[in-house]
Amino acid sequence: MNVVLISTYELGHQPFGLASPAAWLKRAGANVVCLDLAVQSLSAGAIAAADLVAFYLPMHTATRLATAVIRQVRMLNPEAHLCCYGLYAPLNERYLRRLGINTVLGGEFESGLASLYRRLGSARPADNQPEPIISLARQQFERPDRSGLPVLTAYAWLQLGDGRRRTAGYTEATRGCKHTCRHCPIVPVYNGRFRVVQREVVLDDVRQQVAAGAQHITFGDPDFFNGPGHAIPIVEALHAEFPQVTYDVTIKIEHLLKYANRLPRLRETGCLLVTSAVEAVDDRILAIFNKGHTRADFIEAVTLLRDVGLTLNPTFVTFSPWTTAEGYLDFLSLLYELDLVDSVSPIQYAIRLLIPAGSKLLELPEVQALADDFDEAALAYPWAHPEPAMDELYETVFGLVKAQQRSGEPRRVLFRRVWQAAATLVPGRRRPDKNDQKITAEPIPALSEAWY
Repeated sequence: MNVVLISTYELGHQPFGLASPAAWLKRAGANVVCLDLAVQSLSAGAIAAADLVAFYLPMHTATRLATAVIRQVRMLNPEAHLCCYGLYAPLNERYLRRLGINTVLGGEFESGLASLYRRLGSARPADNQPEPIISLARQQFERPDRSGLPVLTAYAWLQLGDGRRRTAGYTEATRGCKHTCRHCPIVPVYNGRFRVVQREVVLDDVRQQVAAGAQHITFGDPDFFNGPGHAIPIVEALHAEFPQVTYDVTIKIEHLLKYANRLPRLRETGCLLVTSAVEAVDDRILAIFNKGHTRADFIEAVTLLRDVGLTLNPTFVTFSPWTTAEGYLDFLSLLYELDLVDSVSPIQYAIRLLIPAGSKLLELPEVQALADDFDEAALAYPWAHPEPAMDELYETVFGLVKAQQRSGEPRRVLFRRVWQAAATLVPGRRRPDKNDQKITAEPIPALSEAWY
């Protein structure tokens, strides 16, 4: 049987979500073709020959992009069995099935895909899906098969900030998360649990990417310190085998403080960059999101990382129904005072709260009151800010960010433009002086993908 695995977008990374199931399916006997539409075109020939076409949906953007491709695939091959798998598949199950998707798999999806392949190859395949829509079963992973994917140089790279760059690979050591932040799409699927990818599988995956030219590895775990006893031995082994290879990880503020004694070990083993979903600097908004940290915790984490020598890559939900003009300027002021302006990716100034299907935010009466009916085209519950001027500010800032991405102007220039736009809503608010040297000019490593 012929299987086509399709990814539409995975933040500029070579998709683990294609390479991992490809290994499982090939072991089961499938002829597998991987198509990453972020860097490739859809192959009409591969689709026409496919018995099973499976779409990887790890995030909202990928899902929205996939909807048009699903319709195209259905036209090219109306007889193929269509499957969607990944985090956003079960969240949007009803909509996806109306598009013609036959099987939906979330959570630990590899075993489900292998089961689906065997089912379709049987003499009398079941009409209804017997595989669980969400599986949290512990799996013994296979080494991801990356042989059918585009080369690593087709993807995002690490910019060292001094003109040099490194080819970047990507792997995962864990999935899910032990925390239950209300705005996070992981929570409706994993509900406070996480699963590990076996250490040797992770290291084998790193080895094959280093052999293919990777000089840096992104660990895509939602939180690398969900299981520090699992994570630290992996990076120690990576560094022992490949001392020249650097890496980056994602760790929540709460864990940066809890496991502060582990941070020097990250730096010693080659970690350059720590992404952390700060989300807000307003304690009320942080409580609504159930983030598990405070503004003061964020400030402490900045100092901790700086003292250790690790670069912080903070991410934010800058526009929410609870964001005020004063609050937005306070956010900008804090970035400036903490000397983080050059560390903040431009898009972070214009991230608007997304309320997807299944969001735990919908359990809050105040969110129920402000959210409109689910918009299938947007795959989200629309909302409008109680103050229309804040929605206008969002559009202005988003426009400034897009212009910056086209021009490539320094992040500090964008910062001042964003400040000026926001300050029009709060007359008299002092902005940082353009001649002030508070903002660092030291090279800061960052991934080239615009989202981060």
